[in-house]
Amino acid sequence: MMRSRQRGSNLGLLLLASQVFQLGLDNIPPVTLATLGLNVYLFLFPLKPLLQTCLSVREAYWYRDWYRLLLSPFHHVDDMHLYFNMASLLWKGIKLERNLGGPWFAYLLSVFSVLTGLVYLLLEVGLTRVTEDSSYSLQCAVGFSGVLFGLKVVNNHYHPGSTTYIMGLPVSSRYACWVELILIHIMNPGTSFVGHLAGILVGLLYTKGPLKSLMKTCAGFVTLNGNNGRQRIYNSSGYSGYGTPYPPNSYGQQSFNPRHDNAPYRDTYNTHMPSAPPQHSYTAGLSEEEQYEEAVRASLNDRGRSMPTRSHGHSDPIAEEVRWRRLQRFNS
Repeated sequence: MMRSRQRGSNLGLLLLASQVFQLGLDNIPPVTLATLGLNVYLFLFPLKPLLQTCLSVREAYWYRDWYRLLLSPFHHVDDMHLYFNMASLLWKGIKLERNLGGPWFAYLLSVFSVLTGLVYLLLEVGLTRVTEDSSYSLQCAVGFSGVLFGLKVVNNHYHPGSTTYIMGLPVSSRYACWVELILIHIMNPGTSFVGHLAGILVGLLYTKGPLKSLMKTCAGFVTLNGNNGRQRIYNSSGYSGYGTPYPPNSYGQQSFNPRHDNAPYRDTYNTHMPSAPPQHSYTAGLSEEEQYEEAVRASLNDRGRSMPTRSHGHSDPIAEEVRWRRLQRFNS
């Protein structure tokens, strides 16, 4: 159920600003901070009135106003509605973005924002047909809370065994979202029970269903078609940024592993490659093999100046490679 926007004294904005400054801007990851800023900006300067941004079966499906799928999560009824949602986003976003990485968390938020709205519409259509009550198709929902319920499911999945206190009572993290779903609806009947349920179902699709695999497949497809020459460093949660194919002095990357909850693991990329030789002007006019030999000699000379000599009679594999190439050239 949606009410008309109430601005009042903007107490919610003051409380939110206080909480942000208590945490410190430097302690809030960039994607979480940007999402919070977008919600606050659209509250102060909404793109459209609430009646034109809220999501319902009638407006989105019957009248084909699908643009509401993008608008409804980022608009709020009043300042307290905004405050409670953004306070929850801060807590969940800081934990998840640090675990999953900024790019994947942004991807997750985008997918959850749209998919929660789609699941909400499907649930309302189902209720309309089962109960033969058209009022379900007329209910209009707005706000970020559905996405937050989905994030709560993901966060609890990556941190199992923890305990959440709800109204002073300890509740296992496995059931916390379901308890909150019921309590919020009982204490505040004006909230959208179906919208919150849609968020939980989307979270379960990600943690228990095929959504995460589908998202990885789509991300890989985009990467293959939009490759700009730099290799993306990929961890089990998604693309974490760009890097060179053989990072200097780096043989591993610490990342979060969703397959083993709350247990980081190390993906090792052993290159065993010499560092890139310095660029000289002697390459002009030389054949490819001669350029290779000169580059290796330069690399060996640099290593001899900066690294201790080998002992125990072990031969240098790079020198052996040069000798082998020379023999191949002479034999041919």
